[in-house]
Amino acid sequence: PAGYVKGVATLWRRAGVGRGIRVREAAAFAAGWGALVVALYSPVDVLADRSFAVHMAQHELLMIVAAPLLAASRTYEAWSWALRGGGVRTLAAIAAGWRWLASPGRAWWLHAAALWLWHVPALFLAALGNEAIHALQHASFFVSALLFWWAVLGSRRRSHQGTALALLVTTMLQMNALGLLLTFAPEPWYATGEPPPWGLTALEDQQLGALVMWMFGGMVYAAAALGVVFRWLAPVPEA
Repeated sequence: PAGYVKGVATLWRRAGVGRGIRVREAAAFAAGWGALVVALYSPVDVLADRSFAVHMAQHELLMIVAAPLLAASRTYEAWSWALRGGGVRTLAAIAAGWRWLASPGRAWWLHAAALWLWHVPALFLAALGNEAIHALQHASFFVSALLFWWAVLGSRRRSHQGTALALLVTTMLQMNALGLLLTFAPEPWYATGEPPPWGLTALEDQQLGALVMWMFGGMVYAAAALGVVFRWLAPVPEA
């Protein structure tokens, strides 16, 4: 965060506030980091060890709140103003690798793999029982989501909007399919020895988590898809 703030401050001092990186993009960066703090360093993280529903809310904060906000904040531009000399060359090399990973096809597959693999019961329960695996789970969700949203938001060209829409709709359908499986499972898949909070049974807690996935996740993807459609159908400005 410090590098981003330094870069934005340097740019705005030279070009004027809102030039190069808009105020709303800087605000998105701050909000994205705020979502990360809520997800990983608040009572949400404590309750997530006991409740699948809270764990699901934690994952949603990482994947569909923090990741798109940070992807929309023009981090590369800010860091390029914060660094000098060899640091800029290193940043350019990292950015090239990132762009390769964030191509629509690769980003989609990586995010889909993280979504499905970590909801395999054996892997999910292993993450709950081991801090290192749990950290890897969070990192997988967040980094793959950051790549995904970078692929969605990375270009404002009209020709890219169909691709962005396909990424959003197919990912939303995947999440809905997983939510269906969780909702109608005859028994809980992620039950531990500790009962869930609020007097819920393990199966009710799992169904509540599926509802979080459906409603919260579905609304975000649907809103993003509508934004893409509006941008796609917007009239081309006259020269």
